[in-house]
Amino acid sequence: MFFYLSQFLSFLAMPLTIVLILIVSGAVFIRRKRGKKLLWAGIALLLFFTNPFLSNLALLAWEPDFKSFEEIETHEVGIVLTGVTNMSKTAYDRTFFNKGADRITHALQLYRMGKIKKILITGGQGLNPVNPQTEAELLKRFLMMTGMPESDILIEDEAKNTAQNAQFTKAFLEKNGINTKQQFLLITSAFHMYRAKGCFDKVGLTTETFPVDYYSHDVKYDIPSLFFPDPFSLEYWTKLFKEWIGIVVYKLVGYM
Repeated sequence: MFFYLSQFLSFLAMPLTIVLILIVSGAVFIRRKRGKKLLWAGIALLLFFTNPFLSNLALLAWEPDFKSFEEIETHEVGIVLTGVTNMSKTAYDRTFFNKGADRITHALQLYRMGKIKKILITGGQGLNPVNPQTEAELLKRFLMMTGMPESDILIEDEAKNTAQNAQFTKAFLEKNGINTKQQFLLITSAFHMYRAKGCFDKVGLTTETFPVDYYSHDVKYDIPSLFFPDPFSLEYWTKLFKEWIGIVVYKLVGYM
């Protein structure tokens, strides 16, 4: 129930939803002074949310700095949060990745460098799955295809959200006799790291963070970045709003 409620609340507070409410309200009451103000406010916000320069500044301010592979200490277990595959398309001989593939590819690189000795993948099927397989299973299969031994791949495939990632991971570690007092390497997208770290701290798992999958880029002062509307900018703001709302909700219910 909580999962669906949080999704609904996120939808109501999304940038595009706010813009549409303002523009539609302004159009309905266009003959009134208030209606014109609402309409212009909606247009102004639409220009703001589609400006790539501004969306990138917001991402740069929110996402933590990346860490070099060399500065990472050796850990027994690296914990990878799922959310990196296209679960709406089913195939049994491959994995369809989305933008978040850095989570698993960088984890594999850390493993090959000896920075982590095992990879624990946490994540089930999420909301309204089409694919009968879990993400953890798909990513395990991918790692094995790269030559990684099955004994070094651990999966927790029941979690449906970040809070459950932390809760179920701790339960999995305890069930399998893995020391929960050691420090783990937490690997997830940069924009998502604050919430993930907070959830793992809450359940008593100590982690060093390794943010990946960056949406921000170095600041550019060219004309397209400064003045040309970009639909991807709206998507980035939506991702940020969803994350911020998730953090507020998680703190209210005690997940962080």
